Amino acid sequence: MKQLVISAVNLRKGGTLTILRQCLAFLSEWAPANGYQVTALVHKRALADYPHIRYIELPWAIDGWGKRLWCEYVTMGRISRELGDIDLWFSLHDTTPRVQAKRQAVYCQTSFPFLRWKWSDFRFDKKIPLFAMFTRFAYQFGIRRNRYLVVQQQWLREGFSQMFGLPQERFIVAPPQREPAMRIETEHQGKHIPTFLFASTPDVHKNFELLAEATRLLEQRIGTGKFRTIFTVKGEENAYARWLYQRWGSVDSLHFAGFMSPEALRALYAQTDCLVFPSRIETWGLPISEFLPYDRPMLLSDLPYAHETAAGARRVGFFDPNDVEALADLMEAVLRGDERQLTPVQPRPMAAPCATSWAELFDCLLASTNEVGEDLPIL
Repeated sequence: MKQLVISAVNLRKGGTLTILRQCLAFLSEWAPANGYQVTALVHKRALADYPHIRYIELPWAIDGWGKRLWCEYVTMGRISRELGDIDLWFSLHDTTPRVQAKRQAVYCQTSFPFLRWKWSDFRFDKKIPLFAMFTRFAYQFGIRRNRYLVVQQQWLREGFSQMFGLPQERFIVAPPQREPAMRIETEHQGKHIPTFLFASTPDVHKNFELLAEATRLLEQRIGTGKFRTIFTVKGEENAYARWLYQRWGSVDSLHFAGFMSPEALRALYAQTDCLVFPSRIETWGLPISEFLPYDRPMLLSDLPYAHETAAGARRVGFFDPNDVEALADLMEAVLRGDERQLTPVQPRPMAAPCATSWAELFDCLLASTNEVGEDLPIL
């Protein structure tokens, strides 16, 4: 049988794990029907266990960057020689392992190489700015071995193409597959307080402080009890969350609601009048997609990821993610019902190569598998 290898030893949670599960779920049915044997290199099989997949567990590979690099450039090379005659080696986690295969491809799952980090980021989580710096280097190592690089948005194709000096034709744009967004209809009970929502985890690049300060300014302008801003952060999760709560926890209009289940979050979307998403970098920005069916105002960072994810929305206001006054002004306008600064976001035509499903993606990846990358073969 022909062979496919999926390497994903670093994917253990969140959206990246979802990508791994979607990929293996598709291959578990598609591969046997098309004459392929699939081998998956994972942290633990239990995280993404599907039939007709051969698993190799490498749990030690996450114990620091030294072991991760050894795994990518030594262990995986040995595994590739042992497996022999691999038609496609597809790395789902950003780095390009040095392996023997007819063709390689890499899924660029992080946008951190484009993060404009701040010195204050080191105060709360030095891993974020360090990761931003390191991933740019890690991406480049062996990147030309890949026949294709897979990204989720067109701005990433354009950005990586310029950053690494690769033609855009080497990048496949494959937006993440999602379940159809559900809209919950609800009726407000009693007096309704206009609600702004930012749903995210307390990571320093999410830029919660901008919305917190904008909420404080807006409360000073119009008074308390006129609106509320909800964070899906409790204020005790990490150093950044504790700082947010210590500095803005006394703002009456700001509510630290804590983590929510998907069901609770969908119910909150139904009660929300305006989504605010001030994050400084994202690969996608899932809450934007989830809130879009409600056809309500959204205030988003004026950054490429938000423009692409919000495509199709009718009422969007964009703001500089460093300008608290601009955000407060937009929030005040929304409360007044003034939507002159809210505009439709038109979808951009997607240039080829692109894929809207896993089937289309593997059709691209496996076409002409006798082609190889530009780097030297393994000695």
